[in-house]
Amino acid sequence: MSAQTAQPTSSTRAAQVPAVLVLEDGRLFRGRAYGATGQTFGEAVFSTGMTGYQETLTDPSYHRQVVVMTAPHIGNTGVNDEDPESGRIWVSGYVVRDPARKPSNWRSRRSLDEELAAQGVVGISGVDTRALTRHLRERGAMRVGIFSGNALPDEGTMLAEVRQAPEMSGADLSAEVATKEAYVVPAIGAKRFTVAAVDLGIKGMTPRRMAERGIEVHVLPATATVEDVYAVAPDGVFFSNGPGDPATADHPVSVMRAVLDRGTPLFGICFGNQILGRALGFGTYKLKYGHRGINQPVQDRTTGKVEVTAHNHGFAVDAPLDRVSDTPYGRAEVSHICLNDQVVEGLRLLDKPAFSVQYHPEAAAGPHDAAYLFDRFVTLMEGQRA
Repeated sequence: MSAQTAQPTSSTRAAQVPAVLVLEDGRLFRGRAYGATGQTFGEAVFSTGMTGYQETLTDPSYHRQVVVMTAPHIGNTGVNDEDPESGRIWVSGYVVRDPARKPSNWRSRRSLDEELAAQGVVGISGVDTRALTRHLRERGAMRVGIFSGNALPDEGTMLAEVRQAPEMSGADLSAEVATKEAYVVPAIGAKRFTVAAVDLGIKGMTPRRMAERGIEVHVLPATATVEDVYAVAPDGVFFSNGPGDPATADHPVSVMRAVLDRGTPLFGICFGNQILGRALGFGTYKLKYGHRGINQPVQDRTTGKVEVTAHNHGFAVDAPLDRVSDTPYGRAEVSHICLNDQVVEGLRLLDKPAFSVQYHPEAAAGPHDAAYLFDRFVTLMEGQRA
């Protein structure tokens, strides 16, 4: 369930319109409308990024989530036409403390609240986002509703509607955000490889990072079959990020197992990491409040290097950290871990050319510490070709 009865609202008028945020445990925050007015529902999550809000809003992985920004000032650089990660805003709702009164950036084309209103995204401002974030850290991610307008329902009605909204656990969402038709991102410069990328909610920067390395990327729908994947004669196969519960992703898991059977070099990120975990026989589970933002410390256990990374995931792979595991596709190990909580952040096979990470190495916007992972994928394809 996403935004309903949303109405575009001018920033001047929105500042005067009352709004209420209601969590499923009954906690309530009052503020002012930001963006569109109306009502919306989703899973309340928080993002720690001080910049990059435009990339967050347009990341398909945030589908059906209401994002709380922990940085107090949001909207300072407005909205441009170059930075979106997809063709639309995907968040169900947006929560900020102090929205910018006037954007200031040479690339800005319009204000953030104008963009939210134009796309029908219901938001709320003037909220103590620090208190809200602490509440979510203690109680965990939960369902939430934002209600705005001059005729708000009573508190009991709002709470009842929030509790009727669907939960993220058990949600199968990748097909809702993925491309419906295959398309090609051409290699930049001389073409070196062809990659079939299964779109489970792919960000625009991801195929671009591959194209920069001479890879022609064929982006395929989430419903793509094994035959569709190999129809492009790929040198490697990529599984993207995306929203929802990986426990529901039976089709991508079956496709990935077929790729593993053939021994084609394979790379997955975020949702793709969870798909690889399931394909290898590991379970997945929901994190209490997830990892989101651009400042998460991760250690590459193969090199010992610590990276500052960009994350957006509410689920994780349940794989042993202390040993190599035997799987139907040979030996596998946890290659990366989050240093905050020891959550699995990457997997690699030791007997086949396949690996994955839970975070976002394309890092737009964010740190570029993990860009080497695209080079690692190229190395696998070079080795296979040799």
